[in-house]
Amino acid sequence: MIELQRVSVAYADGGRPAVREASLSISAGDFVALVGPSGSGKTSLLKTINRLIEPSGGTIRVEDRDVADFAAHELRRRIGYVFQGVGLFPHMSVRENIAITPSLLGWDREKIAARVDDVFDLIALPRDYLDRAPSALSGGERQRVAVARALAAEPRIVIMDEPFGALDPVTRDALGRAYRALHERMGLTTVMVTHDVQEAALLADRIVALRDGCIVADDTPRAMLSGAHPEVSDMFETPRRQAAAIADLAR
Repeated sequence: MIELQRVSVAYADGGRPAVREASLSISAGDFVALVGPSGSGKTSLLKTINRLIEPSGGTIRVEDRDVADFAAHELRRRIGYVFQGVGLFPHMSVRENIAITPSLLGWDREKIAARVDDVFDLIALPRDYLDRAPSALSGGERQRVAVARALAAEPRIVIMDEPFGALDPVTRDALGRAYRALHERMGLTTVMVTHDVQEAALLADRIVALRDGCIVADDTPRAMLSGAHPEVSDMFETPRRQAAAIADLAR
């Protein structure tokens, strides 16, 4: 579904590349989490998938087609995108925000209205919220709307950049689990950037760890937490320690 081959991202200032020859293959239905310390290149790598960042080297294929063959706006309309800042248009209602991509794709009004209702039901908010302004919603509710907007045009791929990072722990956990259920139900392919390796372990099927712009480990959450990859053991020490502490308290 997504294939990155020796992808590099270098910036105009000539400093250290953000991404260095990263290769990654993601199959249909995968839920992949990209983790790593700040500055490791995980967000830069993610944004090459929908051409929000243009790579300086390498190739990227989406659904077996080179992304360079797409107009950037066409590619982005095929890929759902959720990010931490939510990015809802404040002058539009919730309904209008969700409908924006289908409208840009030229869907007819009846099809748009039906799709908006369908995806809104998926995020479990009351229907009367559809006519509210985003400012009338809580942070968790706005992020739910952002997920609905990303799903509105029926994408097969969703990319997520720290989607739940600004939420309180309870809301973050609930929304993460709700999205994982949607991923399963809709047969999505999801790539998520998170700095929280515990979140990655609980939601993803596979964790890709980056450091200094390079992919240094790629495995299941179980393998990562078991210490199978000593080169990234420091990233997973905190969730291991926390899990052990909670287990002790529960005895």
